[in-house]
Amino acid sequence: MDDRIWKYISAVLILLLALSVVSIAVLYYQVNPPAVSGNQTGPVVETPANFTLVCGGFNATETEVAELRDQIAFLQGLVSPKQSGSTIAVVPIFGIIDEYTALQVIPLLRNLAMNESIGGVLLWIESPGGVVGPVMSIYSEVKKLALLKPVVAYTGGLMASGGYYIAVGAQKIVASPLAEVGSIGVIYVHYDLEKNYEMNGIKVNVFKTGEHKDMGAEWRDLTPEERKKIAEMINTYFQAFLNAVSEGRNMTVDEVKNFSTGETWFAKNVTGTLVDELGGMDTAINVLEKLMNVSGAKVVVYKNLETPEEFGVYGSTSLYLDPRYLTPLVGGG
Repeated sequence: MDDRIWKYISAVLILLLALSVVSIAVLYYQVNPPAVSGNQTGPVVETPANFTLVCGGFNATETEVAELRDQIAFLQGLVSPKQSGSTIAVVPIFGIIDEYTALQVIPLLRNLAMNESIGGVLLWIESPGGVVGPVMSIYSEVKKLALLKPVVAYTGGLMASGGYYIAVGAQKIVASPLAEVGSIGVIYVHYDLEKNYEMNGIKVNVFKTGEHKDMGAEWRDLTPEERKKIAEMINTYFQAFLNAVSEGRNMTVDEVKNFSTGETWFAKNVTGTLVDELGGMDTAINVLEKLMNVSGAKVVVYKNLETPEEFGVYGSTSLYLDPRYLTPLVGGG
């Protein structure tokens, strides 16, 4: 065995030792919680080995442990013997999800499903969500793929709304501790520019075959009846989202509703519910390898799947989207 392999093995042992030290410190703190004086903002645990664990509003230990585990998974992958026929396909789903994203991702997922050399698929999702139709189409394709081979979803930063909707089609979800996940909900955007049109001397003549054919058009406001119809529509989309999460995460619909306020959550705060494990990319690969019952799998990343920067909301539309990302959609500053 060459020196490089021995270096990797040594590094694994060092990381395991570091992980043990952190785990012992956490256990010590849980068993022997220290008293807190009135002028302290959070308890501080000091060990004889000059190891200090500060516990306040933010628990840094969880992040450090997840990072150590991810490094160990990386080094284990380097020293594991490569097995023929055990290839992992990494499929990036980045940015706002629209028709272009679906056009790129769906054919790829179908090809991977039929490719016998691919043993598992890792969905690398860094997305705030997007348009309802493309999101649901990609989710449906992920579900079909998961019937044929293991699928794991991973995020290092953001898996929100439609991005999370797609992720629940996978068997497992892995996320970095401070990644934002969730934003379970639907938002409908309607711009009423009728006054703006009048101020600029623009008159719109509309010829339509039905009373609601121009419902949601920007040149007029919505009628009370149309507002009711839109509320029913987005509630239908919302119920579909709830059901998808309920099925994918093995939770009741009522349990899912506890996380359906529209907000995102740090992954470290929803482990065991919205997320299965904390860690980085190598942790996600390790989880997938366990589902594939292999080790040392070859990893292939499929590139050029990012959504184009130019993306606009024209008229009105329903979105599985984190509302913080509405501004770039309409070209605002």
